[in-house]
Amino acid sequence: MSFSAEAFEIQRLFATPFLVAPVNEYEALNEALTRTILRRSAVSPGVVRSNAGGWQSSDDFQDWGGAEGAALLEAGRRLADSVTAVDTDKGLAGGGPAWKINAWANLNLNGHANHAHHHPAAFWSGVYWVDAGDDPDIDQCGGEFEMHDPRGILPAFYAPQLRYAIPGCLSAGQADFFFPRTGVMVLFPSWLVHAVRPYVGGRRRISIAFNLSV
Repeated sequence: MSFSAEAFEIQRLFATPFLVAPVNEYEALNEALTRTILRRSAVSPGVVRSNAGGWQSSDDFQDWGGAEGAALLEAGRRLADSVTAVDTDKGLAGGGPAWKINAWANLNLNGHANHAHHHPAAFWSGVYWVDAGDDPDIDQCGGEFEMHDPRGILPAFYAPQLRYAIPGCLSAGQADFFFPRTGVMVLFPSWLVHAVRPYVGGRRRISIAFNLSV
């Protein structure tokens, strides 16, 4: 018995969306954001939440991020709108609701990280790297954005040595990773447990995180 190659189909059910969106012409934007964030960090002690070291602002970046910060968050909102639908009595309607947004800035140096966490009371969350620090492909600087399988260890519990040999399924029951890049935004469901592995680069890393809620 054999199968027809033309009829063979793999359906990836219950997918978790993770959007990677490079920002066009980000250089001038990032220069202005860097100045704004460094000024803020010089006068604010910051907060400690998931961050293990480093400086994290309070979640009011939307109030002090200036025109460039507002433009960045608006881009994040539009990105979320493009992948959101509202369930109505007439079916799914494209586009998101009137989002509420809160955001914060992060400064990290060698050895700094973020513990595993999620973002309650939000639907989408995102991160934008103003400066990803040292190039991870060249300097092996760590600081990977780590995403945990929302099913926990269940896919790997019975026989952890086995893998689903299907693209996009190899990390089932484990974690997957994204290497931060300057000028890139990621967007993901706020319930997705994530962390940042220790950064071991020589230059500071600057990022902006945000939540979209209703």
